Amino acid sequence: MIAFLGTGLLGSNFTKALLKKGHAVQVWNRTPIKSKALEAFGAKAFSGPQDAVKGATRIHLALSDDAAVDSVLEAASPSFETGVVIIDHTTTSAQGAVERTVLWKRRGFEYIHAPVFMGPVNAFEGTGFMLVSGEQGLLEKWEPELSAMTGKLINFGTDPSKAAAMKLLGNLFLICMTAGISETLSLAKSLAVPPSDLETLFSSWNPGALVPARLKRITNGKYSDASWELKMARKDARLMMNQAATGNAPLHLLPAIAQEMDRWIEKGHGNDDWVVIAKDNLP
Repeated sequence: MIAFLGTGLLGSNFTKALLKKGHAVQVWNRTPIKSKALEAFGAKAFSGPQDAVKGATRIHLALSDDAAVDSVLEAASPSFETGVVIIDHTTTSAQGAVERTVLWKRRGFEYIHAPVFMGPVNAFEGTGFMLVSGEQGLLEKWEPELSAMTGKLINFGTDPSKAAAMKLLGNLFLICMTAGISETLSLAKSLAVPPSDLETLFSSWNPGALVPARLKRITNGKYSDASWELKMARKDARLMMNQAATGNAPLHLLPAIAQEMDRWIEKGHGNDDWVVIAKDNLP
């Protein structure tokens, strides 16, 4: 028996996928209508988490934050079966993941933090990425079940905080990327370039494919061998900001980046590769 606590967009599709594979699933959600709707697919909905986990050998969670996870687990815990494993897909703080690992181990239960880079469709199809870290024997035991839920299971080693940390880092990148797209659309609008032309550009030239090489260039510390000099990147930033001002296009990220470029140019790095602006963030 599987219990799933938290049946929003992600949790509901995880549940549907488990049901489709023949698993018996008991569900609960703070908004009862969301869990009740899953009964049409074969789940059994309960009004409280304590009832939903009765008889479950594994408990999955997809909630909002640390506080929600802690309160729901505490409410459900009187009904935990001996040997049950808690598998938490919630995006939480790294410290919270560590504290829960220790707390539930002390109480006699195993806790795995397994956040995901998955949308609802991924959850239903078993695609996307799931991150884990912690006690390797435990992860090895549950690897077949977790792998069946995702396209790729990524194990970040023994540190129980690492999966949570990597999820936060990935989400930061996604937020910044989306903000970058927003700024690109703003500047494109001022240049009378339709979004369809941007789609044409990015379908042929995929800047996302440059990320591993760009990260390596930043971390290797060799900035004097420039492929794009900082002073030239700053010149381009000036052109962009001038166009934005002319076209009344709001830019929020670029002015801050330009200030950082100026700081490094003043320090004598104008002829270095522009990635030198990330140098202070290295260990």
